[in-house]
Amino acid sequence: MPDIRDIEIIAPHFKRRLSGVTSTIIQLVPRQVAAGEKIATLGPGLPSDIPHMRYRQLAGLWLLPSSGRQRIWHARRNIEMLAGILLRDVLRMPLRLLFTSASQRRHTRYSRWLISKMDHVVATSARTAAYLEVPCTVVMHGIDTARFHPPADRERPRLRIGCAGRIRHQKGTDLFIDALIALLPHHPDWEGEAIGRVTNEHDGFAEDLRRRIAAAGLADRLRLAEETTDVPRWYRTLDLYVAPSRTEGFGLTPLEAMASAVPVVAGDVGAYPEIIETGETGTVVPTGDLQAYIAAIEPYLADPALARRHGENALDHVRNRFDIRNEVDGLAAVYGILASSGT
Repeated sequence: MPDIRDIEIIAPHFKRRLSGVTSTIIQLVPRQVAAGEKIATLGPGLPSDIPHMRYRQLAGLWLLPSSGRQRIWHARRNIEMLAGILLRDVLRMPLRLLFTSASQRRHTRYSRWLISKMDHVVATSARTAAYLEVPCTVVMHGIDTARFHPPADRERPRLRIGCAGRIRHQKGTDLFIDALIALLPHHPDWEGEAIGRVTNEHDGFAEDLRRRIAAAGLADRLRLAEETTDVPRWYRTLDLYVAPSRTEGFGLTPLEAMASAVPVVAGDVGAYPEIIETGETGTVVPTGDLQAYIAAIEPYLADPALARRHGENALDHVRNRFDIRNEVDGLAAVYGILASSGT
């Protein structure tokens, strides 16, 4: 547990459930520490090897860090913004509040009020920035290319197409399953897998997908599977990745796949159009359009060499433009401005 006097940046994480925010913090914070940032997380659901402060240490926030710089509260959810406002404005703790927004929809009145209280706002894409009513800095997410990397070889009985995310309508799992039900009978060298957690309210949705798979006679080649604890290794088993979400904030999974030298077919949501180069690293299709997904996936199934070429392009693209070092550097610049203000 780090000494509160040495912590200059707090990254709260107030939900146990795995999410895009969780993935961001798990990948980003260790790299920020390695870059010299004095940062710690606060809250549940994160690995024990990430610097972590305890709730009882919040009392120490009335004092500035030993460096004398302004301490930064870096929120990524409404509840974390609210906590920062209470600490700064009610308890009068000397904090600078930063919010990273990945949302691509008009914010609620409550969210707009919270955002208006921030000292600075970061948007994860140009599209996200367009939904904000306050000045912001665009810092796109990056990927840890040491953690996500290609396999030594891809030799296995069948080629594999994958989809990751909670099993539900919003994530478009049905689009993935229905596209492969249409395509796999014509491409016997391929198999598909969708991994993700099924919450109680979506049990019926998942069961209906399993029935469709069984009715198509594809139970041995197409399946729903539980979340894996080794996501990087799972990407290395793939030859093609599909991101069929109907709504998305930023969406890290295409970057994770591309860093593993896997091309991506994705909907026109989140930052996907800013990440994927259609015809080079994958394809972006109209959101929710099943026939468009079928048309975009089929060329890869018919020509695995195309998948390999686009996968290599994707790997180069991510390493050049979306390495997590770019995000670390972008946030460091914002931190520097905030930490030196008000002193």
